[in-house]
Amino acid sequence: MQGKKRATFLKVRCNDCGNEQLVYSHASSVIKCQVCGKTLVMPRGGKAEIKTTILGVVG
Repeated sequence: MQGKKRATFLKVRCNDCGNEQLVYSHASSVIKCQVCGKTLVMPRGGKAEIKTTILGVVG
């Protein structure tokens, strides 16, 4: 059975400080910016809510 890849890693940019980092599209915990601490990703019981700018898909 072939299908679309569901979960991916995303490259995002913090809207406050401009830091770029990788996050998981289906994160199960809150992910904060490693530089300024702003919340970038909120878990939602499946696909996470991305609260910042997505630059692209990695892999």
